[in-house]
Amino acid sequence: MGKYITIDEALDLVKSNDEIVTGLWGSEAALFMANVHKIADRVQNVTIVNCNPSHGSEIYKPEYVGHFNVDGWFFATPLRKAIDNGNMSYIPNNLHFAATKRLFHRKPNIYIGAASMPDRFGYISLSTSNTYERRMIDAADIVILEVNPNMPYTFGDVMIHESEVDYLIQADYPCPTIPDAPVNEKDEKIGRLIADLIPDGACIQLGIGGIPNAVGKFLYEKKDLGVHTELITNEMMKLAKAGVINGRRKQIDRGKMVATMVIGSQELYDYCNYNPSVCIMDGAWVNDPYTIAKNDNQISINTTLEVDLTGQCASESIGSRQYSGSGGQADTAIGAQNSKGGMSIIALYSTAMVKNKVTGEKEEISKIVSQLQAGAAVTLSRNDVDRVVTEYGVAELRGTNIRERVERLIAIAHPKFREELKRQAVEVGILGKGSY
Repeated sequence: MGKYITIDEALDLVKSNDEIVTGLWGSEAALFMANVHKIADRVQNVTIVNCNPSHGSEIYKPEYVGHFNVDGWFFATPLRKAIDNGNMSYIPNNLHFAATKRLFHRKPNIYIGAASMPDRFGYISLSTSNTYERRMIDAADIVILEVNPNMPYTFGDVMIHESEVDYLIQADYPCPTIPDAPVNEKDEKIGRLIADLIPDGACIQLGIGGIPNAVGKFLYEKKDLGVHTELITNEMMKLAKAGVINGRRKQIDRGKMVATMVIGSQELYDYCNYNPSVCIMDGAWVNDPYTIAKNDNQISINTTLEVDLTGQCASESIGSRQYSGSGGQADTAIGAQNSKGGMSIIALYSTAMVKNKVTGEKEEISKIVSQLQAGAAVTLSRNDVDRVVTEYGVAELRGTNIRERVERLIAIAHPKFREELKRQAVEVGILGKGSY
């Protein structure tokens, strides 16, 4: 009990110029983030490093510039809104290198995150994420955990003994949940096309959103699916409960759902709590393409914002403005293609409705484009793209030349943009003048 301190006592440990790392999503230290602004009058240049934060914080407001900086491995709404303050910045990364490359640059003075209650042996589970958390704990000068009875106790290499923790804070806030994204007609068309590509016994990686949810809904006809993924989702839980996911044909971690994080509903957290079939493992290992490739028929399913006619995928920024992050898209796409029988799938709607900067009116644009928006970050290079899917079909790009890519991507673009895309392909020099 001597390790337990109050949140105010934890804040007293923070000094100017400190680097503080907190956990991803549900493993974010909610008490700390809700109260850290209170020490602004005595600290300068404190950097807080997070990833897809689930809780708000006063430090995202302009008046805290100079006192706090926020560096994010993955942007969520709070960081998108606050980026114009000037003290928010994105850390470019492929997820499996998030911890190791940051530690090459700078190590944390303090790690503070949410975790489960200690068990009767004194072990605490880091709960919903070990994407980078354990590595940061091992490197930090001071380790503080907000132990919380609402956090699921997960297994894997996610446990830490209380003797390795400097301080504990008793917390009692709910683990943040995210509702299932609704599935629309386009999602269903894309989901059906993708599900048809997935064989029985495949090992899958899915994300969150309408398209991944739609894929999941068409997988109930499959048998013996496995999971090796960065993220365990509600849909995976439902498939596991239905017996579709059982991991029997996996080459490594047979029978286990392996991930670096869990994000979803309370039902999902309850499912993961003390569930030996769920393994939350070190992100540097889970998302290493070499590890991913060890399971046969590994299927990676990711979404993107925009694809150009050569296959470059801009999945994290709108032009030069950071929107989300690379996450594990390149990790899983490359790993899946190195798997025996594996494949990478990039899914997107053929069009989007966006505001015209001149008229202010919304207009429909193609998401398959001749050139990415100026400044757009290329999340998945054209060298690593495999299959691209829209509601109009599947473009198989692995091993194809540029002309074949242009033809196949135009064939799955919205029909009303196909002729224009052909013309633009020549105009911008992707194809020669005699091509069309």
